[in-house]
Amino acid sequence: AALVFAAPVAHAQTTPEQKRTITIQGEGSVSAKPDTASINAGVVAEAKTAREALSANTEKMNGVFDAIKAAGIAEDDIRTSGFSVNPVYTRPARKPDGTQENPVISGYRASNNVSVIIRDLTKVGDVLDSVVTSGANNVNGVSFFIDNPQPLMDDARRAAVEDALRRATILANTAGADLGPVLTISESGAFRPQPMMMRSMAMEESAASVPVAAGTQEIRANVNIVIELE
Repeated sequence: AALVFAAPVAHAQTTPEQKRTITIQGEGSVSAKPDTASINAGVVAEAKTAREALSANTEKMNGVFDAIKAAGIAEDDIRTSGFSVNPVYTRPARKPDGTQENPVISGYRASNNVSVIIRDLTKVGDVLDSVVTSGANNVNGVSFFIDNPQPLMDDARRAAVEDALRRATILANTAGADLGPVLTISESGAFRPQPMMMRSMAMEESAASVPVAAGTQEIRANVNIVIELE
């Protein structure tokens, strides 16, 4: 019998050369003026009974709705944002022994609020004046926002990528390297502007258009980019 001896075969394993990369973050921002406003106005009425409070509230609130429509606000931009009828309690009196008496219902409070979108910012002051003059006695501030921020978000993203590439070029060139292809891009965060709120107001009467200022809003984007070094 012939014995065959097999010599062990050495398998050479080659480790792929690790790529040299640079990881960089870029930031981009765009400033823009708001083009839309939102107000929340309502009526608060109190009476001895819930029915009386509701009737008084409804009468004034109908006037508020009429004023909003007369200001040229579209039906789709008018929405009831809150309605409630709640008891009003007396302040509990303290007994001689130091304990407090149980609170007693002294009346009822009816509250009705409406949110209004104003797409022409030149009308904001006039609308505020109209709703207060027509009977609203509670205006919960004014907010300004950008109706369609998506194009501005895209501009901020482009600026963030450009910023990342600029930073990467400076770092690579300073280290004696050249940038190669982009390997990965990820968005690490984007900031959509939140509505800018003015202070809340409780108004009884108004004689002129309310002065308002929309200001500007900033939209920001952040990206992380991994680039191969040549």
